[in-house]
Amino acid sequence: MFSLNRKIPCVLMRAGTSRGPFFLKEWLPSDPAERDQALIGAIGASDPLQLDGLGGNSTLNSKVAIVSRSSQPDCDLDYLFAQVGVGHQSVDTRPNCGNMLSGVAPFAIEQGLINAHDGVTTVRIYNVNTGAKIDATVQTPGGYVTYEGTARIDGVAGTAAPILLNFLDAWGAVTGQLFPTGNRTEKIQGVEVTCIDAAMPLMILRASDLGLSGRERPVELDANGHLLKKIEAMRLEAGHRMGLGDVSDSVVPKPVIVSMGDGVDSIVSRYFTPHRCHASHAVTGAIGVSTAFALPGTVASGVLRSAGRHLLSVVHPQGQIDIDVELVGEGEQALVSKAALVRTARKIMQGELHLPHYVFPSEPGDSSRPGSANYPSEEITIIVPTSAGGGNDNMARVLSRKLGPELGQSIAVDNRAGANGSVAAEYVCAARSDGYTLMFGYIATHGINPVMQQVRYDPLKDFAPIGLIGHSPSVLVVHAGSGLRTVGDFLKKIRQHPQRMNYASAGEGTVPHLAAEILLHQNGVVAEGVTHAGAAPAINAVVRGQAQWMVPSLFSALPYLKTGNLVALAVAGKQRLSWWPDVPTFDELDLQALDLTQWYGLFAPASTEPAVVSILNLTLNKVLSDVETVGRLLEDGVQVRTSSPDELHQHVQAELARWAGIISTFHVADVAESSI
Repeated sequence: MFSLNRKIPCVLMRAGTSRGPFFLKEWLPSDPAERDQALIGAIGASDPLQLDGLGGNSTLNSKVAIVSRSSQPDCDLDYLFAQVGVGHQSVDTRPNCGNMLSGVAPFAIEQGLINAHDGVTTVRIYNVNTGAKIDATVQTPGGYVTYEGTARIDGVAGTAAPILLNFLDAWGAVTGQLFPTGNRTEKIQGVEVTCIDAAMPLMILRASDLGLSGRERPVELDANGHLLKKIEAMRLEAGHRMGLGDVSDSVVPKPVIVSMGDGVDSIVSRYFTPHRCHASHAVTGAIGVSTAFALPGTVASGVLRSAGRHLLSVVHPQGQIDIDVELVGEGEQALVSKAALVRTARKIMQGELHLPHYVFPSEPGDSSRPGSANYPSEEITIIVPTSAGGGNDNMARVLSRKLGPELGQSIAVDNRAGANGSVAAEYVCAARSDGYTLMFGYIATHGINPVMQQVRYDPLKDFAPIGLIGHSPSVLVVHAGSGLRTVGDFLKKIRQHPQRMNYASAGEGTVPHLAAEILLHQNGVVAEGVTHAGAAPAINAVVRGQAQWMVPSLFSALPYLKTGNLVALAVAGKQRLSWWPDVPTFDELDLQALDLTQWYGLFAPASTEPAVVSILNLTLNKVLSDVETVGRLLEDGVQVRTSSPDELHQHVQAELARWAGIISTFHVADVAESSI
């Protein structure tokens, strides 16, 4: 079994403006599911920071190239691109990536798949994802690849050897037609668009038709919730018209907003991935935009061009991509026959990659543990899905000190942070259903994650609910030295100085992250978020003044509010806090959408014996009725709430529905999105 062989060869490369591991196909398992597990482990996808793998906390650095000798008679190499998730275990092999493509030929030559010529070597590559064919020309003096040269591309420091990519038949590669709807322009929801399939299926819109200049920064476009919602609705309709079907779970077609450049040979583009604006631009997207720009009759059309070669520039937020487009035919009969551009690449390292055990299914184990008759007979472990020192960790330790004596066994607390709790959830649902591995679940693991991103567990089917623990309201806090004391002053300062009002996030998709984005969206303001590995370091960043505000749980913020290091401006819930009666509720401020209360519960793996679940539920509820425990939790900002296992199950069902509505309304999901 491959899962027992967790050490594989790997070459890490910077390719274009992306970076990622390159593998020969034979280095990876042949089964696609096992292959994807290996890629998840290689990148470290479970953690938003990707600390446990080769990823770089960005979709630009969470890419993989898989290369082999070609199965096509007229090609040299097969190239399969994989976009791996950031903060969630997912692998998408539907799109192509032109940046990673630039590293395929030099990698293959150095691995012995291609014999290089003295001077330059041209390799024909078949993209398995889309069926497109590309000629890549690499500098090979003396028959060896060189990465040194004088070519420069925007977004990469220094210079390197040029790699010429010539797209040969990228037009209609996915849908079979350059203009899949049969029209060069058409209206969707009253807005004129061009639906085109050139290296990547795109839906192109004019900036002016959306009331935009076309030169907005990506952060400005991402903050425009109304615009994003409109574009997504149009994209879904475009998907049907282009023959792609329901694209709600697909990253194609990609929306692109264009405007005229500074000259007749340049066009300004803002490329979406598809739910956020790309920080620069995808190579494949640039091929599509330049094709629409070169041909007449599209929303991107420039001047009427004659047959022959034209050097066109696609201007993006970080520079431009120059594309050599060759036209055949004239006027309405004109077609693009080739599109070439220069990229560069560099081999960073080559060696052995060690894959972590947690991305693979649990090995079959000894099932001889005693059943419920004498449960518990050994130590119990509570898995906490966040870092040590945070609110969840502290609460779990308070409970474990009381649960242990009641159950007659020691209880260990094991922190398994990552992917907003998904790492821990996947670990627990794969554990043996014997009652000795439990999970401290909360709003993220059993409410937000499953509706916001692709997770490898079902919060209802993969867990046996034990009981609720309690809840804690969210609170808007600012650095004590900010001088801000009201929400009105807070919003005024963001409008005046958005660059000075960064917020701290406990991770992508956490309540503090979503609450901050909802607050910004509701008030039409923009601020940058700074992601931290959990609530504790995020709050510390605000205390130290490294971030200016945050929307944590009261449980996490209370110690710093009591010491005066943080100031509360508003709180969730129907009533004001007894500690600070002058702090209004979000409801009073007409910010009902921010009335977010974090909740906590205890879970076991599915199929745990009902008798064991009953023992744990009765013991948990007994501990939570203890006056000392209730007082300790209340003092820390948590109001105790007990339940039966069935009531916790119903609570999770309701939370999943609630968060699906919130994420849909405010368009704040940070799902796995390709940035190709």
